[in-house]
Amino acid sequence: MATSLVPRSLFRILYLFPTSPFTFNAQSFNPLKFSATRAMSSASTQRLFQLKFDPLTGNSEWVVIEEEVDGVSENTQKPILATTSYLDMLNDATRNRAFREAIDKTILKPCRVLDIGAGTGLLSMMAARAMDSAVGDSKGMVTACESYLPMVKLMKKVLRLNGMERKVKVINKRSDELQFDSDIISRADALVSEILDSELLGEGLIPTLQHAHDKLLVENPLTVPYKATIYGQLVESTYLWKLHDLYNNEAKACDAIHLVPEGMDPIICVKPQQYPLHCDAIAKEVKLLSEPFRVFEFDFWKRPESRAEKELHIKATDGGRVHAVVSWWMLQLDREGTVFYSTAPKWISPPFNIGAGDWCDHWKQCVWFIPDNGVSISKDEQVHICASHDETTFSYHLKAQIPRGEVLQHGDNAENFKLILPPERIAVYGDREWRLAMLTAITNALQGRSPSACMIADDSVFLTLMVACLSKQTLVLSLFPGIRDKGAKYLQAVSYANGISMDSIKVIEKRKSCLTVHDTFEKKVDLLISEPFYYGNDNALPWHNLRFWKERTMLDSVLSDDALIMPSKGILRACFMSLPDLWSSRRGLGTIEGFDHSVTNDTLGACGELPEGQEGPCLAFYIWQCGEYEELSEIFTVMEFDFSKPISPCSGKSQVKVSKAGICHGIALWIDWVMDSKNSIVISTGPDKRYWKQGVKLLANPVAVGARGSADGVECCSAVIEASFDPSTGELDVQHSFL
Repeated sequence: MATSLVPRSLFRILYLFPTSPFTFNAQSFNPLKFSATRAMSSASTQRLFQLKFDPLTGNSEWVVIEEEVDGVSENTQKPILATTSYLDMLNDATRNRAFREAIDKTILKPCRVLDIGAGTGLLSMMAARAMDSAVGDSKGMVTACESYLPMVKLMKKVLRLNGMERKVKVINKRSDELQFDSDIISRADALVSEILDSELLGEGLIPTLQHAHDKLLVENPLTVPYKATIYGQLVESTYLWKLHDLYNNEAKACDAIHLVPEGMDPIICVKPQQYPLHCDAIAKEVKLLSEPFRVFEFDFWKRPESRAEKELHIKATDGGRVHAVVSWWMLQLDREGTVFYSTAPKWISPPFNIGAGDWCDHWKQCVWFIPDNGVSISKDEQVHICASHDETTFSYHLKAQIPRGEVLQHGDNAENFKLILPPERIAVYGDREWRLAMLTAITNALQGRSPSACMIADDSVFLTLMVACLSKQTLVLSLFPGIRDKGAKYLQAVSYANGISMDSIKVIEKRKSCLTVHDTFEKKVDLLISEPFYYGNDNALPWHNLRFWKERTMLDSVLSDDALIMPSKGILRACFMSLPDLWSSRRGLGTIEGFDHSVTNDTLGACGELPEGQEGPCLAFYIWQCGEYEELSEIFTVMEFDFSKPISPCSGKSQVKVSKAGICHGIALWIDWVMDSKNSIVISTGPDKRYWKQGVKLLANPVAVGARGSADGVECCSAVIEASFDPSTGELDVQHSFL
């Protein structure tokens, strides 16, 4: 298990050792982890600094936690590990079985085994067990290298539970920090490791293997996996096109706002990289334009190159427009080629999908967007693709496509003004229905009034431009808490093309809590608006966007007495759902390939089969990408948030009837934003809206509802849900019961 599965989320970790000088020592492929310059003995106490993020203010603070490194007290890192992919990965039975079979076929005699990124120690224990059953004169040894301290603590518990603590040596370091004599006594004969992400290289596979072959492994070592192959396929997909081509999509809008004016199409874009996506969810919307083709192959048993480039000649199997390259990888885990694992989408047939398993969230397919509106091709046409990789990423370029310039009109360099946004945000900005709703809401808000000052509370450049265009006399004050000066530079670049003067737009960089009318140019704010959209909040829970309510309260001193607030309120919606794939991926762990992992459930935030009275956390997911899912109840309202009033604790309770028989695995929760006081314009972020994540509260145990009844004959036909919102933490507590 690779340590860099910890997502870029709400927490970061820093370890400091008392009495030791501290210097920054970041894992090159995981900037969220930090370590100290020297280790302490296992009996000593480490000081753990946890950077906790407040979703309602955007601020963070260091929280000091004292822990015993080898203690058996309750692990306090649940908020961190519950949001990682460790649990999902350990529930991937296909993956676990493949590694176990390959290790049993590879480790045939006692030897020195190195496990890099050991996680819970599963692969280390597999290797130790394989050596126990092997015949040999020498004694074997397994060294488990894991840099992430919370996982080291958890691994030691797992090893102890399975009687493996004397057979696996645990080292809390990165592999490139290992020292001979103190950590290892000689080069390892075998490497068992899983440091792979959806793209294959993103967790530092190449530099890790390079260092291991240079410093830690014997020549021609045994390795599990043995090799990996990257495959790709050309596809046409309107959905994928909308995720990156804002220029051509907004051309169809009716609001005359030009987020990407003509000749300036690089100014708002996605980062040129591969994006992980559950492509099976869009299988019916994808037109395949080629057969699968092999891109790159990586041998784990020899030192990889840092960079490579190759030209591929692909025959088109159908005519259409190439919008993207969908890619996946396949592992050959043993030398003989009998054990495989694949991340291929379900539409792929052998031999390109050998070893494909059930739905899992820790590995997806990857999508590379072809710029602009793609490239038109004819059936049987030869398509020339340049594929390349560096140490951590892949890229693809169709040679038929002329690289676009990065110089804007008037000779301005695009890099000074460019806004890099997530694909889902690009799609929202290009969505005609969404833009029309915003246009209608703002037009209605301006009717009969001429605001002297309008404030944009969030990171919406769209709302800034729209208000400036619709009300020329209004001073528009943009706060841009996430994009900051990038937003100001962007507005400066596009203002002329939108027929507005930058004299009417001001970007305020001062903290909201410190604002006075002096900062608003002696004007009271008559109109405060937000989408809400906060840059960098992509993986947050829906109610974390109630940051708008918090900030509306902080801005009270600069608002006029009759200020119009938009959105006027938020409505917490919910629906009971069948989510078998998602629930199975987050369920509590038991025995994995013969090794008991039950001790990890609380730390990893298991959501299924929990002890009575214990519940799992709410997590953010795109429900439409969560494998099989089905709504079992009507959508219902839990509570409302009134933004006309200062933020305050609130709660709600609702009872709903089950509308369809099935197995209920959890509750989907989201917020619908009511943009006007008449409740006529509502922006929903529910499961049928693909560009927003929902909150998911998985049940401790699935419940049979409706006509089927449960195993004990009890039929649940309705349910009660209660929720309370705490503005001091920004968190939502959700309780439920079935009747």
